[in-house]
Amino acid sequence: MTHPWRSYVAVGDSFSEGLEDHYPDGTMRGWTDRLAQSLADRCGEPVRYANLAIRGRLLGPILAQQLEPALALKPDLVSLVGGGNDLLRPGADPDELAAQLEAAVVRLRSAGIDVLLATGIDPADSPIIKLTRNRVAVFNAHLFSLAQRHGAFIANQWAMRSIRDWRLWYDDRLHLNAEGHEHMMQAALVGLGLEPDRPDWDEPLPPAPAMSRREALDWNLTWTRDHLAPWVGRRLRHTSSGAYRTAKQPAYREVQPAAAAE
Repeated sequence: MTHPWRSYVAVGDSFSEGLEDHYPDGTMRGWTDRLAQSLADRCGEPVRYANLAIRGRLLGPILAQQLEPALALKPDLVSLVGGGNDLLRPGADPDELAAQLEAAVVRLRSAGIDVLLATGIDPADSPIIKLTRNRVAVFNAHLFSLAQRHGAFIANQWAMRSIRDWRLWYDDRLHLNAEGHEHMMQAALVGLGLEPDRPDWDEPLPPAPAMSRREALDWNLTWTRDHLAPWVGRRLRHTSSGAYRTAKQPAYREVQPAAAAE
């Protein structure tokens, strides 16, 4: 199925930057890179692609630092995904976050740019992040409403069954791994009204072998030591994993259709 987009810009945080998914040379890929490639493959023409996302960013800085550069690139399509880092913080206001996001969507749509949003993933299976579930649900409801008001597209991660499997996540349980990014890219295609690459893209994975009590304890202790404790430490120090980092790819590069590269 073809589509009208020949230029695409990703705006957001680590989710759109694409951590823990790499090209063979070790550089980062992620679902946004995968989407740019799929768009090029589907139209049979090069697609210009830029990625302004920076890990660790809250929604306010995302909009303050990335919205104007995105507008200046005059893309056909922008994926705008942010607010997840805000919602992890106690006291986050999903109503206010949605209002900020809506103002940005209005700016983009007024410039004739199509916008792809994404709901938050249902955190019901995470022993700690599930504490944010009510906030995420309210934020998601706002996203569907503003998408309807302004003619934006939306990838519904909350509805995904496959992505709730920990085998699609990196060890930190905050970022998707390569397979998870592939599933998210399929959700983006569906959100854009395009056919997924396969009809069973969101089918749950085959059941994993059950962990013994000891294995589960070791798994959780390793996560606490290697990932949760450093994350809490950064919060206490008011620092970010993205401090001093710049946009992943601030200028367009041409993504060639796979068939043309062979």
